[in-house]
Amino acid sequence: MPNKYLITGGAGFIGSNLARFILEKGHEVVVLDNFATGKRENIEEILDRITLFEGDIRDATTVGKAIEGCTAVFHEGALGSVPRSVEDPCTSHDVNVNGTINILESARKHGVKRIVFAASSSAYGEQPDSPKLESMPALPISPYASGKVACEAYMQSYAASYELETVSLRYFNVFGPRQDPFGAYAAVIPVFVSCLLKGKSPVVYGDGEQTRDFCYIENVCRANWLAATAPAECCDGRPLNVACNAAVSLNRILDKLRALMNVDIAAEYKPPRLGDIRDSLADISLAKKRIGYEPLVYFDEGLERSIQWYRDNL
Repeated sequence: MPNKYLITGGAGFIGSNLARFILEKGHEVVVLDNFATGKRENIEEILDRITLFEGDIRDATTVGKAIEGCTAVFHEGALGSVPRSVEDPCTSHDVNVNGTINILESARKHGVKRIVFAASSSAYGEQPDSPKLESMPALPISPYASGKVACEAYMQSYAASYELETVSLRYFNVFGPRQDPFGAYAAVIPVFVSCLLKGKSPVVYGDGEQTRDFCYIENVCRANWLAATAPAECCDGRPLNVACNAAVSLNRILDKLRALMNVDIAAEYKPPRLGDIRDSLADISLAKKRIGYEPLVYFDEGLERSIQWYRDNL
């Protein structure tokens, strides 16, 4: 028998991919999005297969209508981007933290036990030890990261106080189809691909030797599903890393892209951006132990898939 799942931010990059993933499993999907950053074209082809609520995660009435009768919530809705939060920390906090409390309260009042939260690897900050373990203290260095850490704490406290089953998934640099290459806060891989497709020089902030643990979107969707269907004892709000346990430098990405796309365009290097961390690598053993997560699509394959999608859709 199909279950019904609410995805906040379901018109965004991760949310819209997750919606397709759950639909393919034969379940019902409810999307809540205010389209501040989500895009209608991301869900256009599945619009007749989902229930859409257009509204803000801070609006208790809309959230209550969307969550009614759902088995679980995938809370992806947020104002993303470290630079955006540095420019406007108050709005970032209001949407990301107060919006999350509103989701938790609505779940509690409507009897929805399971909430899977989109946390962030930015929680680790500039800790020198690598790979990053969930047992390390959170040391956020941006308002965005601070908000995500605060939400993790609320996930744990609602699990302890109200017996909700919550899981916080710390995403490490997710990439793949439907990730927007445009706008002031676009992520690095879609920006690089878009520039190279147009014959323009990609901009690298820093020397390009900074590393990230890039995780293809299919892995993230699968991690969410595993968290939503894991035994209750695995869902006490504590964070789990979702990544591939592989560090990739920005310069290596550019080299790989130039080879795959058969172009020879040099990058333009600029000073590092405020709030950006230098290196990021995840230990994913706890996620494997608690929810059975393992990445099935690694960086090179994910990059090839992404390039093809951008060729077909840009």
